[in-house]
Amino acid sequence: MTDLSPVWISLRTTAAASLITFFLGILAAWWVLRMKNRWLKVILDGILTVPLVLPPTVAGFFLLYLFGANRPAGRFFIEVLGYQIPFSWWATVIAAAAVSFPLMYRSAKAGFQQLEQGLVDEAKLMGLGDFRILWQILVPCSLPSVVSGFILALTRGLGEYGATAMLAGNIPGKTRTMPLAVYSQVAAGHMKEAWIYVAVILAIALWAVCLLGLFAEKEEGIRL
Repeated sequence: MTDLSPVWISLRTTAAASLITFFLGILAAWWVLRMKNRWLKVILDGILTVPLVLPPTVAGFFLLYLFGANRPAGRFFIEVLGYQIPFSWWATVIAAAAVSFPLMYRSAKAGFQQLEQGLVDEAKLMGLGDFRILWQILVPCSLPSVVSGFILALTRGLGEYGATAMLAGNIPGKTRTMPLAVYSQVAAGHMKEAWIYVAVILAIALWAVCLLGLFAEKEEGIRL
């Protein structure tokens, strides 16, 4: 009988990581665009985007170094919260969020950049604060880019392997996501079980991409 725990772990991980990247990506894009120092903006933009081009194992190495038991962030979680990040379920969430974050960030940033400055100026004249401008003006007016970024980040998080293996390990029933389960089953020669996980991943990814295509067609129809 096929072990379904990787399916549930992947779904929980993807849902949590997507929620994190959605809000952090939007806030990061808004923060970077508001920066006045050009060089600082370029450097920060590069730092936030670099996980997109790094090998996932390298991203996982940095995450493991950051959240290790002897590092400040790792000690904080252990001493203050009593929780060790590496080789835990939250490690799968952090790994998926880290590698999918640039997709949400870049999409939201591109959407914000396409808006007319006059919209923001008028909103300020009406007395709207910065956060209300962000969530009531920028995000709704950039909805195609925001939705695209969210769906792309979701599918990237679902397929995450390298960073997850480095930070969370491959613990059955705990941190073994579907991509890790595919590798484990193939390594063990259990091709039938591997195909089941592959089929689930492919079905979810195809559904998400088709949903993105339908949304894009709807937006184009409105413009026509």
